[in-house]
Amino acid sequence: MVGTMASIMSSTVINVAIPDMSQHFSLGQGRAQWVASGFMVAMTVSMLTTPWLLGRFGYRMTYVASMLLLLAGGIAGGTAGNFSLVLVGRVAQGLAAGIVQPIPAVIILYGFQPHEQGRASGLFGMGVVLAPAVGPTIGGLLVDWFGWRSIFFMVVPFCLASLWLAFKYVPSTAPGGVAADRGGKTIDWRGLLLGSVGTLCLLNGLVELHHGPASRALALLGGAATCTALFVWWQARLGRTGRQPLMDLRLFDYRQFTMGSIVAFIYGTALFGSTYLLPVFMQLGLHLSASLAGTILLPAGIVLAITIPIVGRLADRQPTHVLVSIGLFLLALSFALMLLVHLKSGLWILVALSVLGRIGLGFILPSLNLGAMRPLDKTLISQGSSAIGFLRMLGGAAGVSLCGIVLEWRIAAHGASLSSKGSDAARIAAFGETFVMLALLCTIAMIAAWRLRATVPKS
Repeated sequence: MVGTMASIMSSTVINVAIPDMSQHFSLGQGRAQWVASGFMVAMTVSMLTTPWLLGRFGYRMTYVASMLLLLAGGIAGGTAGNFSLVLVGRVAQGLAAGIVQPIPAVIILYGFQPHEQGRASGLFGMGVVLAPAVGPTIGGLLVDWFGWRSIFFMVVPFCLASLWLAFKYVPSTAPGGVAADRGGKTIDWRGLLLGSVGTLCLLNGLVELHHGPASRALALLGGAATCTALFVWWQARLGRTGRQPLMDLRLFDYRQFTMGSIVAFIYGTALFGSTYLLPVFMQLGLHLSASLAGTILLPAGIVLAITIPIVGRLADRQPTHVLVSIGLFLLALSFALMLLVHLKSGLWILVALSVLGRIGLGFILPSLNLGAMRPLDKTLISQGSSAIGFLRMLGGAAGVSLCGIVLEWRIAAHGASLSSKGSDAARIAAFGETFVMLALLCTIAMIAAWRLRATVPKS
């Protein structure tokens, strides 16, 4: 839990520093958002490697190496003298976070009985959400007091604590209690390359849709589609020949897992897109300070920490599709109501809408992974956790880019600009329309969520 808190904090807290960092390095909105989306790309791709790493090196070695990489990335980003080194630090942190984050779901499904997994997931989630709950508030204060560099050093104490705990508590075995196979099969480098190139083509293609010529955008998006098709073909071929694929396609023989993956992708797009968009809206749209923007998000984080364990207990007794659908509805409603926010709105409205959205997240977080992965055969649990995490983060990486694209499009349509000082109604209207786009995505995800109803899995 401590290691996951460190990885999540490094993911979310950077958003309050983006405006100051952009000013320091004289960045445009397109380059600045790569601080967030570069992290997401690295985390997305590295998630696919977790099952192989756990089987090859075991829990402890995989975990310790990831924490050391996360620590090194934070120090590199905090001491960087140019924007390129900042990106290198962020990519290193993303790689580490991607390896770590699928591990808790594997532990919960191996270590707890089905009637205990909801409570375990809820308790774990309550601890983990403290990072994004407290992180933006502390991060905003640090930015105001010490500048944007201090943000990168926030993960240092968490990494040091997690390293000490790892050597004390984390076993050296692989999932299932078997010994790590150091001489086992090599990782699927071709699949990893196809996944990496496809993700980069997708994100750059989305950016080029707005900034570049249409031919370049279509070429990049076509490259992403080609890489996706080749990735699926290659994974199927490895499965047929008895070799270890990066993503085992047998997972999608389970309807609940397939529907859960669709929900995870769309949910990731909305969640990470809004995590990027909301602090930027409060600072550049409403002209609030970084510390005030972080403070506004604090009550929502506390409510989320309270909601998750309650819903975790419900997940042991109530249908998953109902809980996930309720959460998506509340999340969509919170986005849609952002249209009501204007220059003269009280800060309590922002607090209330943030709380509403986090209650929705509280319904989704403990339920989605359990509902999608419970039907899986034990041998597919590590693969399932990695695959659903990959799809969620792929949606998240696309969501950050998509929000940036739609925001600039709508700002230009209203004749406003992010670079001008102060705030105006046209700019706020553009932000509101971008939030409505996120609300529509959550509504689409509700259709797939309703298909999470329990069914007899295929043999």
